[in-house]
Amino acid sequence: MKKRNIMLAVLLTAALGTFAQKPMSAPKGGKAISDQLIGIFFEDISSSADGGLYAELIQNGSFEYNPTERDGWGPGTAWKISRPGHSLGFMEPRMDNPIHPNNPTYMRLHTERAKQYYDYNGWTGFGIQNDGFDGISVKGGDKYDFSAFFRNLDDAKQVRVVLVVPARGWGQGPKLLAETTFNVGDKSWKKYEATLTPTEDCTNAALQILVLNKGVMDVDMVSLMPQDTYMGHGLRKDLAQALADLHPKFMRFPGGCVVHGGGDGFWDTYRWKTTIGPKEQRRGLKNTWGYHQSMGLGFFEYFQFCEDLGMDPLPILPCGVSCQGTNGGWGMKDQAQDVVPMSEMDEWVDEAIDLIEWANGDPATNKWAKMRADAGHPKPFNLKYLGLGNEERISPEFIERFKYIYERVTKAHPEIIIVGTAGPGSHPGNPDLDNGWKLAEEIGMPIIDEHYYEPRDYFLSKRQYDNYPRDRKTKVYLGEYAAKDKKLIDALAEGLYLLHVERNGDVVCMTSYAPLFAKKNATNWNPDLIYFDNERPYPTCSYYVQQMFGESAGQYYYGDCVTIKDATELQGQSVILNVKTRKLYVKVCNASADEKTADINLSRFPLKKTATKTVLAGQPEDENNFDQQPISPKREQVKPQKKFQLKLAPYSMVMLEYQL
Repeated sequence: MKKRNIMLAVLLTAALGTFAQKPMSAPKGGKAISDQLIGIFFEDISSSADGGLYAELIQNGSFEYNPTERDGWGPGTAWKISRPGHSLGFMEPRMDNPIHPNNPTYMRLHTERAKQYYDYNGWTGFGIQNDGFDGISVKGGDKYDFSAFFRNLDDAKQVRVVLVVPARGWGQGPKLLAETTFNVGDKSWKKYEATLTPTEDCTNAALQILVLNKGVMDVDMVSLMPQDTYMGHGLRKDLAQALADLHPKFMRFPGGCVVHGGGDGFWDTYRWKTTIGPKEQRRGLKNTWGYHQSMGLGFFEYFQFCEDLGMDPLPILPCGVSCQGTNGGWGMKDQAQDVVPMSEMDEWVDEAIDLIEWANGDPATNKWAKMRADAGHPKPFNLKYLGLGNEERISPEFIERFKYIYERVTKAHPEIIIVGTAGPGSHPGNPDLDNGWKLAEEIGMPIIDEHYYEPRDYFLSKRQYDNYPRDRKTKVYLGEYAAKDKKLIDALAEGLYLLHVERNGDVVCMTSYAPLFAKKNATNWNPDLIYFDNERPYPTCSYYVQQMFGESAGQYYYGDCVTIKDATELQGQSVILNVKTRKLYVKVCNASADEKTADINLSRFPLKKTATKTVLAGQPEDENNFDQQPISPKREQVKPQKKFQLKLAPYSMVMLEYQL
């Protein structure tokens, strides 16, 4: 009888849980809006991928850095000679007979004397050392997967791989954290693997590969990956979790100017096909921002991460026209653009169609889909969106090429929603914006991507989407935007602007702050949403505003539930209903120095007995940085009320969350 009662209780609890999540009908007075308003935009800028979100701990493990760009083989290429006890030898970068043509460079180690000349605390061997990205950070007791390709050219070699705290003085050997030894006899490339478990925490470890015998040996594709990555998919856990906590509905990738070649020309255009498959077959690239991408974080990983976070993938592909900043074009009256000859445009059409097939196709009938399945994902990724172009000047050359690729991709895959571009600086009155919208309306483009970075005053006062025509079939994706500083007042300005975006969620369907990540001592652009070092992320004030909006997605906007007394342009509000989760969100922002009062009336909504109040507040010049984090949201449980007054502290944003 007792077991039966327990079972009934379990079934009743499950039934009540199901009932609580049953979609509801929206009360009268709401306006239908997009529930995909908050997403993220990932571009490999400021070392966001290698040394950042991608969990690989070895820098330049494929030896593809160009010595002419990095001051020769040495610390600038992330590798240096290791010769404990004055062992002798030299290293030689080579490109003949590589593992794969996409990754041609490898390192040849010539060991002339492996035994120590001086007593160096028992250390011997000649080899190379990698310090990672400003040091390798490891945790004692955690497991790290080492792998490398070796090729022996004469007698068999013993190769010692060690994780160490580097030596700090003359006659001192490094401190050993973990080690393994391989017997390398193969005269063709072979992958060797082992697990290293450090004995203690270390934030500045180094990896050494030491050949213990005289002779010649080749090495390539050196990797050290923590076993504990986000959902086991190779991404750094704390940074991935910081993105998950934003509750994004989509992710735009891989750029940005990275997509189509920036200051160095169209030759360095990102090609998605060389970023999938085994890591040793991917083609690295010096990107627009002046550093090398390993492509360890490639299109497969991007799509997989979208799946892990429940985000829609929004890949962006070039459409035959480079960034207008190419060849020093920024600031020129007639900005230069590299363009693909029309006779070669079919290659770029195929690039887009093949991506759709790779993401969504049947492995039994499509070669690109089979590559996805062979990589470990037989089910489709359910790609819905595809971006063509990024912020290019809407020149006659661009229009001709965009139309060409757009018409052919939509004919082959009418189910895919194409996102076009409105050009750089998408402000009302900008010729590019006008031309972009003319093109969008002419061809029936579903979504157009607007970008702008402006001082805080712009976001405090501009409300242009209130005036966008409601009869346009083309929706707006605000794909890149940010105030030009990272203080609390800038975040509140962005919050006020997003409240206006929510009010216009029938016109604007998606937004994403940019840039997303920036690494300490490797920052190309400021401000950014999340700063980080090897140990932890540092969310900005803007991050927490984005988080509020990500948490409060819904399908209906109510504009008559909140009245702010003596309101100015520095206050704003929204009430959002999510009929799928049966949750109601009230957001109110006060970016002024005066306390304000809001009258709130939620009589039309069936509130339950608990609610959560989140407050973000401080001084206007407060800023989160590497040294201090004064601003973070404060959450508390409150008793729901149908009608009440809400006090708004100066420089604050408040969100109330109700279960219905």
